[in-house]
Amino acid sequence: MNKKIKNYIFPILLIVSMILGSIVGIFFPNFSENIKPLGDIFLNLMFTLVVPLVFTTIVSSISNMSSIKRLTKILRNTFIIFIITSFIASLIMLLFSLLFPVTTPNIELIKSSVEKVSVLEQIASALTVSDFNNLLSRSNMLALIIFSIIFGIALNLVEKDKKIVGKIFNTLADTMMKMVKIVMYYAPVGIFAYFASLVSNLGPEFVGSYAKTLVLYIMATIIYFLIIYTIYSYIASGKRGVKNFYKNIFPSILTSLATQSSLASLPTNMEVASKMNIDKDVSNVALPIGSTIHMEGSCMGSILKILFLFSIFGYTNIGIDSYIIALLISVLSGVVMSGIPGGGLIGEMLIVSLYGFPAEAFIIISTIGWLIDAPATMLNVTGDITSCMLIDKYTKKD
Repeated sequence: MNKKIKNYIFPILLIVSMILGSIVGIFFPNFSENIKPLGDIFLNLMFTLVVPLVFTTIVSSISNMSSIKRLTKILRNTFIIFIITSFIASLIMLLFSLLFPVTTPNIELIKSSVEKVSVLEQIASALTVSDFNNLLSRSNMLALIIFSIIFGIALNLVEKDKKIVGKIFNTLADTMMKMVKIVMYYAPVGIFAYFASLVSNLGPEFVGSYAKTLVLYIMATIIYFLIIYTIYSYIASGKRGVKNFYKNIFPSILTSLATQSSLASLPTNMEVASKMNIDKDVSNVALPIGSTIHMEGSCMGSILKILFLFSIFGYTNIGIDSYIIALLISVLSGVVMSGIPGGGLIGEMLIVSLYGFPAEAFIIISTIGWLIDAPATMLNVTGDITSCMLIDKYTKKD
């Protein structure tokens, strides 16, 4: 009994920190701004852990796999599940938005120019870097993941001294996870400070149609989380999987809401996956990839942005083809574009150009993107865990 209570102490402590931070943000906005650096310390610590954590865990897992065939299964199941779950998220948001139509904001359009972006050039720069030292930056995470996978495969293929080097990377990976646990002791302070600052700044934005749009997205987020993630957890491990998910997921939820960053939440997600007994080979490969190119919340956000623009520009004769394009754009934005530096920006430009919206539309949907960032990130992060549970199930099944 004591052990069960102990398991919930830290999540409860994080929730209390979030609530207290929100209260302080409402009633003491000036004080909240002054303590924001305490939140920055937590965020910076998490960001500095990301690069060595991703590199050591991926290399450790792949180099010690019994065969490359297992890696192929993991990667295959990872991408299949990421695409399917992203499409489901987009479809549910589309249906939800049609049932509860977004309202048109009464705002003055500001003239702006939108530069054309070469998507292929952006993809190439995301997949590779021109110098090794550029890999040591969270700005090039997709390139780092690809390098780590290739390095791990090469190490797996080397027979001489492979076990020695593999053990070194195992130790390094375990060390990084211990560092995550150490940093998480500071999480209540960081989350308190971040929520205080966040709430004190967001107040003026919760007005009019933007507020209604935000409420719509939050409602969809809650419904999606409670229903879809419960279903995914049940598919993965039955009732035990559902219980395991809700028992361990709260640190990921609160870290993602506070930091509004999938990458900053990756160390927490790795620790959560470990507590959920997800196979390390799966979590060490799937979670870093997921934090970069699997964004269920962002997919839902893309649908919301498109329908919002339909409303504001008076698009009434909307055919099924427009909705199909919306689904494709949302999946593209949430799976492909999310791995590109500035991918959110490119996704928004893609929406504006494909539907022929005026350039002013870019400002409108950028504002929506900023407003829904916290709940969208929460879905992105927690979705990585449920997807990881599914990947673990079907990798074992294979």
